[in-house]
Amino acid sequence: MTNMKDLKTLPYKDREFFLQGNATCAGCGLDLSLRWALKALGPKTVIVSPASCLNVVTGVWPKGAPDFPMINMVFAGAASAATGVYHGLKARGIEDYTVVAYAGDGGTTDIGLQALSGAAERGTNIIYVCYDNEAYMNTGVQRSSSTPVGAITTTTYYGKVQQKKNLPGIMSMHNIPYVATASVGDPLDLYDKFKKAKDIKGFKYIHIYAPCPPGWRSPSEKSVEIAKMAIDNGMWILYEIENGFFRLTGKSKRLTDPKKRKPIEEYIKSQGRFRLVKKEQMEKLEQYRELMWNQVSKELLFQQMDEKSR
Repeated sequence: MTNMKDLKTLPYKDREFFLQGNATCAGCGLDLSLRWALKALGPKTVIVSPASCLNVVTGVWPKGAPDFPMINMVFAGAASAATGVYHGLKARGIEDYTVVAYAGDGGTTDIGLQALSGAAERGTNIIYVCYDNEAYMNTGVQRSSSTPVGAITTTTYYGKVQQKKNLPGIMSMHNIPYVATASVGDPLDLYDKFKKAKDIKGFKYIHIYAPCPPGWRSPSEKSVEIAKMAIDNGMWILYEIENGFFRLTGKSKRLTDPKKRKPIEEYIKSQGRFRLVKKEQMEKLEQYRELMWNQVSKELLFQQMDEKSR
């Protein structure tokens, strides 16, 4: 891994590939994640985006914000279209471009899941990215299967009842060479993971925590702070699985001890979407956090046992 620690050493630190004039909201996690991802991937990148915020914020004709080839695609077709782009370039002898599907959680955990699973099973040499703002933000803040318990949306007036779907966990079951979580709260960790994924052959999946101020009812200037809170309290775990090897990354490496995880109350209070959270919903959020960390503990234990047997 690159392990980039200093912003001044970034190869494209002075270049933006997602330009000024785009229509993202102030504090948009999508904007932040895409800018960092492209600094890692470089100019020879093609992005396929299904129906999402990314489709509508790229600029008004005749001008456009993307300084890279970009294809808008139907909601369910990101992974399929990216597969076609990759093989089309390969057929023309162009193999030095990175093909990326960049989709929201609605287009990933719900509508696009079948195409995503198919591309992963085929082992297509692309990177699939889910920028997770935990609802269908572009179409009116409806709940998705990635919306957490207790969050208010336009279709869950009193807070969602079901737990958030663990899509990175599902993708790891496809036995693909690389699965990672990332966050705009730790941009250098995000940068390192894209840099690594670029050089790995086969299907790669990266799931990014990306706050949405309008949908989360949070101050736009607090997006990065909220993202950092989610890491510090263990609600969002940074990790990567490379060829079956699981490792924690960033601050999450220090949070295997539950006592080091901060309480989630401050995180909940920072977002208006949780304003109606009841005691039982808080307990469910705590249960979700513990469930995720229990799975991490099992992975780390299995890893240790595997290393000892070698």
